[in-house]
Amino acid sequence: MSEPSLKSRAYALLSRREMSRAELRRKLAPHADSEAQLDALLDELTEIRHLSDARFAEAWVNSKVTQHGARRLRHDLASRGVDDDTIRDALDGIGDSEVARARALWLKKFGTLPENLQEKARQIRFLAGRGFDLGVIRKALRDIDLDDVGDA
Repeated sequence: MSEPSLKSRAYALLSRREMSRAELRRKLAPHADSEAQLDALLDELTEIRHLSDARFAEAWVNSKVTQHGARRLRHDLASRGVDDDTIRDALDGIGDSEVARARALWLKKFGTLPENLQEKARQIRFLAGRGFDLGVIRKALRDIDLDDVGDA
């Protein structure tokens, strides 16, 4: 049985989910005969719009936006090889809802105000770990006096 072609491998990977150019390059590199062959295939896929970093970034943000803050999304996209301009465009529409998303996530996870400073710090760390910055957390949890916590 013969090995699948590089192009068929690319389409098999892209049929499962959107990928950034860098991700697809990393997955196909072991199967390519040369860098030039791989670059030519990636250029061809980009030209016919079967591969798009912008589409990948938008899909990634849409799938993760309810679970993570902009900081985390930005980091995840950058680690997948998406350039800064594309990341900025993908994250453009979510900035207004950042506080509401942090609040909703907090309500789903905890639902009640903390009873002590330890619990308050734990709740803040949870949201910070999800990629929300302290300013957003402060606004989202305005019922809680965050000044007592210090640097969470």
